Amino acid sequence: MIGIVVVGALATVVFTVAIFVVSTGAGLDGYDPSADFVVLSAALVVVAVILTGGFTPRLSNSGPEESDGGDTFDDRTYN
Repeated sequence: MIGIVVVGALATVVFTVAIFVVSTGAGLDGYDPSADFVVLSAALVVVAVILTGGFTPRLSNSGPEESDGGDTFDDRTYN
């Protein structure tokens, strides 16, 4: 239960920062997007960040270690 609250709070903070970054970046580039497009862009950025963080341990693994001599893959991240 505590983990759900922490993840929700962090997602809210990241979403707020993403809204600021998207609106500031658009302003620096000379655009004045409506609030709907800023929120949509920030939501897409946050979803991409969350999905990337969820897949990172599996994607960053270099492969099975040769120290045990076996052909099986031992993923210690999820064991």
